[in-house]
Amino acid sequence: MGEKTVSENFRSKVVTQGVQRSPNRAMLRAVGFQDEDFNKAIVGVANAYSTITPCNMGINQLAQRAEAGIKRAGAMPQMFGTITISDGISMGTEGMKYSLVSREVIADSIETVCNGQNMDGVIAIGGCDKNMPGAMIAIARMNIPAIFVYGGTIKPGHYNGKDLTVVSSFEAVGQYSAGKIDSEELLAVERQACPGAGSCGGMYTANTMSSAFEAMGMSLPYSSTMAAEDEEKADSTEESAKVLVEAICNQLLPRQIITRKSIENAISVIMAVGGSTNAVLHFLAIAHAAGVELNLDDFETIRDRVPVLCDLKPSGRYVATDLHKVGGIPQVMKMLLVHGLLHGECITITGKTIAEILADVPDEPPSNQDVIRPWNNPMYSQGHLAILKGNLATEGAVAKITGVKNPSITGPARVFDSEEECLDAILAGKIQVGDVIVIRYEGPKGGPGMREMLAPTSAIIGAGLGDSVGLITDGRFSGGTYGMVVGHVAPEAAVGGAIALVEEGDSITIDANSRLLQINISDVELANRRAKWQPRPPRYTKGILAKYAKLVSSSSVGAVTDLDLFNE
Repeated sequence: MGEKTVSENFRSKVVTQGVQRSPNRAMLRAVGFQDEDFNKAIVGVANAYSTITPCNMGINQLAQRAEAGIKRAGAMPQMFGTITISDGISMGTEGMKYSLVSREVIADSIETVCNGQNMDGVIAIGGCDKNMPGAMIAIARMNIPAIFVYGGTIKPGHYNGKDLTVVSSFEAVGQYSAGKIDSEELLAVERQACPGAGSCGGMYTANTMSSAFEAMGMSLPYSSTMAAEDEEKADSTEESAKVLVEAICNQLLPRQIITRKSIENAISVIMAVGGSTNAVLHFLAIAHAAGVELNLDDFETIRDRVPVLCDLKPSGRYVATDLHKVGGIPQVMKMLLVHGLLHGECITITGKTIAEILADVPDEPPSNQDVIRPWNNPMYSQGHLAILKGNLATEGAVAKITGVKNPSITGPARVFDSEEECLDAILAGKIQVGDVIVIRYEGPKGGPGMREMLAPTSAIIGAGLGDSVGLITDGRFSGGTYGMVVGHVAPEAAVGGAIALVEEGDSITIDANSRLLQINISDVELANRRAKWQPRPPRYTKGILAKYAKLVSSSSVGAVTDLDLFNE
């Protein structure tokens, strides 16, 4: 069967057409173009393959399937690479400061290549946490036909009859330090936690963002929960390429799909599946890139009406592959749609609406499983990502309250100016029941890079203190974090936010029910401390971290690097 030709080379014709472009065509011939290819649409394949993390090590095969699908659909693929950082491997080290920075590098690199080469569209394929928002920020900025393909989730490891993820290993460190397991069991968990290719298996940041992109309409149905190593993932990638070429023909553009209503759909799904706090930061940034109005309070509005339907790790029992087996994200979406919590009229990259895609999905999940709970018996009656405000976070902060018996605590502050100092104190048994840990100068500017705090939060859980110790930070949390934890505290310490003024032993209140984050001292005392506070010198004065610290905005608006660049 012969290949068809798609001649909708709306952008790439400036490179391939005309006598003056003979040198351009000469170079394209060297990479495989034939005479007949110069009239075809050129489609970028943004390939985040690397072997520095299991999340991305299977992506090259998917990129090759995408190439084949683009050619079969009558267009011409051009593959290029983009970077990734392994959050899990860099966790707890200085390297983690580059994680959120990598979101901007990924966005900038995809934008640079697609616009520099005048591509007609792009299929972005990513795995680790920042690949998804980085790609979507670029897609929203450029507004050329695009689709996102998730590299797929890892299958669970197994030990003593329990499913394992990489978070199991982080928690085992805390268990070992608390004397609950021996070194032999710690090593056994380490050896079994990550059995192959794919992104971390629970509803952590990678699976949260892939699920949200499916809900938003920028990825194919069911694709967000497929295992990286299963053949259906490769098949779905080739189908994604075909759908993208159709979108190029029809000039279906990302900003027709990424709208206020579709972002609300994505946030509703994030709440329903118990997703990562990082989704708040990333969707603020995606909305900014797409020119969509979105703020922290919008997350709270959606949380108030959407229940948590799925029993997924980190606070629950199951992993993403279990969710996939019982209907995946379409099943969750259909339940939300039936109960008036999705905008069914939103268009998707397929050209169909959400309601059309979900038409044949059952209204309720299968009765012989408990990964997705029935509507009348949810895990929680409201969403799990609460937006807190108060004198400690006048711009806002994000609390993840799933798995917490009582989402309220008032206790003495235990103050640390870095993640490492805090982790050392936890592992040494210096944190007591009722303490409220404060980790500061880890925000977007202060870190810089807003490190995730999976090591200390997992150590708290491993030590059995998850329900009795609070933790607040101007840094972030891994999608694998749970407990009484509050991140994204803004303004951050580096710019003189109130978190910089907390002293050891101060009384602090975290109250998710009242949406309150407060230091219990007088306004006069707080003002006196602020008058004495002096900013710290930059930790980095050259290179990417210095540039990032100079440009990055508050976490309350997404920690973006292009906010009001020329309005200062």
